[in-house]
Amino acid sequence: MKTLLTILCLGVVMTSYAQEFEISSELRPRFEYRHGYKTLFPDNSDAATLISQRTRLNLKYKSEKLHTYIAFQNVRVWGDVATLSTSDANGITIHEAWAQLVLNSKIALKLGRQELKYDDHRIFGNVGWAQQARSHDALILTYQPNTKNQIDFGLAMNENAETLFEEDYLVNDYKAFQYVWYHTKLNAVSLSFLILNNGLTYEDDNNEQNVNYNQTIGSRVAYKNNRLDMDASLYFQTGKIADSDLNAINIAANAYYKLNTQLKTAIGIEYLSGTDMNSTENTLKSFNPWFGTNHKFNGLMDYFYVGNHINSVGLIDIHANLSWQKHNASIALTPHIFSSAAKVIDISGNKMNTSLGTELDVVLGYKWSETIKFEAGYSQLFATETMEVLKEGNKDNNNNWAWIMVTINPSLFKTTFKN
Repeated sequence: MKTLLTILCLGVVMTSYAQEFEISSELRPRFEYRHGYKTLFPDNSDAATLISQRTRLNLKYKSEKLHTYIAFQNVRVWGDVATLSTSDANGITIHEAWAQLVLNSKIALKLGRQELKYDDHRIFGNVGWAQQARSHDALILTYQPNTKNQIDFGLAMNENAETLFEEDYLVNDYKAFQYVWYHTKLNAVSLSFLILNNGLTYEDDNNEQNVNYNQTIGSRVAYKNNRLDMDASLYFQTGKIADSDLNAINIAANAYYKLNTQLKTAIGIEYLSGTDMNSTENTLKSFNPWFGTNHKFNGLMDYFYVGNHINSVGLIDIHANLSWQKHNASIALTPHIFSSAAKVIDISGNKMNTSLGTELDVVLGYKWSETIKFEAGYSQLFATETMEVLKEGNKDNNNNWAWIMVTINPSLFKTTFKN
């Protein structure tokens, strides 16, 4: 009898599922000195100095059938609200608010406001550097038959508000998208495929709003071993943007080599096609990394694809990296050589040299504890006359940028309990 009771008790324990609940936070102030950040510094101007801050409160719950996550967020610039103000400039927003329904051991459905991150974040990323970051109102169906294979089906459908009749979509965003992402891993090689159907609004000749869809189709492959890592990606874009045809391409390749346990080097190249400034075709050849974490690519000074350089002359970025890490300290040095992928024409109609200039990025980091990290960076841009045509300003000014950031993200409360 005792043996039977013991077996029954063990069965109850084994079939009950541990539920987890956690409250965490993030506080991230960042000082910046901007003297040529994003655009060439003009004459007769002073550098901008500011401190921005991201504050988050995160609630996470996990059980056998349900995972939920809510992230409350406030983004501010120190001083944008008076010390005796009764209101906040930006208030509290919801960065994420999603629920994932675990339908069975292989299929899950995730819906709500959520970050979308895939592969190296080139097409879908959370833009973590930006204090507000990026999240989408979306639905994701995931099928994961095993640990080596996963396929996601995602869709989003956007409207201004609840209405009784169809209205124009006025938010500066996509109207809808659908995508399929497949990932597989074969020993040291991982391979991903992406098909994205992205719908953007435009006004036709009758001033009526319509939606045209463009497609991003491509693949990324990565190889990892003890000392050598490599990756390469290829994406095509086709379809329509407004009344123009889209025909664009993105090619990238990188190699990383560990010299020893502390020192690592890398070299890479990326090509993003562009449209000639004097083009008369009704075809847009400019590649757009739609929802990527673009600050991660093409130089930290954000001259390209960070809210800018869209539908422009494209980019060729040849870059290298030398990084050192020991214990909790790190330093990375990354030079970039930039060129335009298409013709740049000045105001007089002259064709410019394709060289845009060189950027040098230095980033230092120190992990003081499990929840506190210090980072600092300095970037210097050596621009050409061609860059002046694209960004205006003065290439001969000292175009540089410096920043210091502290990230504090403690877990405030965490508990585990049984059903």
